[in-house]
Amino acid sequence: MVTELSVSPASPFTSTAQSGAADYPGLDNWRSLPASQQPTWADQEAFASAVSELSILPPLVFAGEVDLLRDRLAAAAQGKAFLLQGGDCAETFEAATADRISARVRTILQMAVVLTYGAQLPVIKMGRMAGQFAKPRSSNEETRDGVTLPAYRGDIVNGYDFTPESRAHDARRMLRAYHTSASTLNLIRAFTQGGFADLRLVHMWNKGFTENPAHARYESLAREIDRAIKFMDSCGADFDALKRVEFFSSHEALLLDYERALTRIDSRTGLPYDTSSHFLWIGERTREIDHAHVDFLSRVRNPIGVKLGPSTTGDDALRLIDRLDPEREPGRLTFISRMGAKNIREKLPPVIEKVTASGAQVLWVTDPMHGNTVTSQNGYKTRRFDDVVDEVRGFFEVHDALGTVPGGLHMEMTGDDVAECLGGSDPIDEAAFADRYESVCDPRLNHMQSLEMAFLVAGALSKHS
Repeated sequence: MVTELSVSPASPFTSTAQSGAADYPGLDNWRSLPASQQPTWADQEAFASAVSELSILPPLVFAGEVDLLRDRLAAAAQGKAFLLQGGDCAETFEAATADRISARVRTILQMAVVLTYGAQLPVIKMGRMAGQFAKPRSSNEETRDGVTLPAYRGDIVNGYDFTPESRAHDARRMLRAYHTSASTLNLIRAFTQGGFADLRLVHMWNKGFTENPAHARYESLAREIDRAIKFMDSCGADFDALKRVEFFSSHEALLLDYERALTRIDSRTGLPYDTSSHFLWIGERTREIDHAHVDFLSRVRNPIGVKLGPSTTGDDALRLIDRLDPEREPGRLTFISRMGAKNIREKLPPVIEKVTASGAQVLWVTDPMHGNTVTSQNGYKTRRFDDVVDEVRGFFEVHDALGTVPGGLHMEMTGDDVAECLGGSDPIDEAAFADRYESVCDPRLNHMQSLEMAFLVAGALSKHS
């Protein structure tokens, strides 16, 4: 495990208003446990006010939607569906515009059409959106030109500008994160239910991608999809039904004060749901079995993911299953491997073998981004597209060899024309970083690189269909 520089007991400030969840057995046990990567809220009055208000605001997602997603993920774990999860490394308040949100949704929809055809399976569409505002850091502080300030921990905690005022941990930002998430979800629902997701429209967007000479090798697959859609149209397929899609939200459940304040007791079941998002995951830095993040998420009904880095052992995985999914409930637990291209073929098999031998049925997903981060010669944090592709290939090769199910793809990507990751068929080079590098944290695949990834993964999925 990574040794944390910011491990401390959870926030000392407690809210008494938890919207009916205050007395649920064990829900606040995490407060007595070590909690990595948490802010230091200086203004106790502002903190108490923010948490109190969050505790009575309407839920961002609903228990029925969460339960539906759990069913969908259970199908993916059995090889009957495939998960596509994508979005920004770190959302920002400033970028929560209609144009930026629609570009991300559009890119995920385009990728999903290609993957659906390749896999001949339903694709579960999930955004790293409407809540991905907190980021773990390797250091509590950042130093520039002899000036040391708190590290940027995401817009939900502090600002990116390198000033004392911006970098102060401000609990009122949690309220802005809530309202920004609400408006983002509102727009996503409008897009995915109001005709923006029409299969024919999304396919036409993909035809534009393959018309670029750099992507000519993907044209044959695009033509196959085109023929399939024309065949469906000729047969009188109900395209009105295909104008709407399910779209789920997700984020890393890093900031425990925020997640706890948005936890509600479902009136149907009497069980707690974290209503900040449909799907929540625990990062590689915070998956300690006896720490606060694992304890809190073990007690909510949402489907849970856990990032597994190259140091993960089979025994680590079994302990996480026992803690987070003791009932072995289909769709409850997703393991998201982030091993790195050079490690995945060696490190992932023993973990899968141990889990499979135990009889647990988790959903296996690959995150080919986080294990392949490098620094470019001109000083930018970046990833090479070829390394990302190689980790995806390794993920499929491992599952092919073991006879297990490669169930999903977890990407840091954007719908914009940024330059943050090197390579691709229409290649990005280091010189482009100066004008088009926009990420406040980790580098993302741009729109074209994301679509190219979808076409490559579709080829791998077609072997399983």
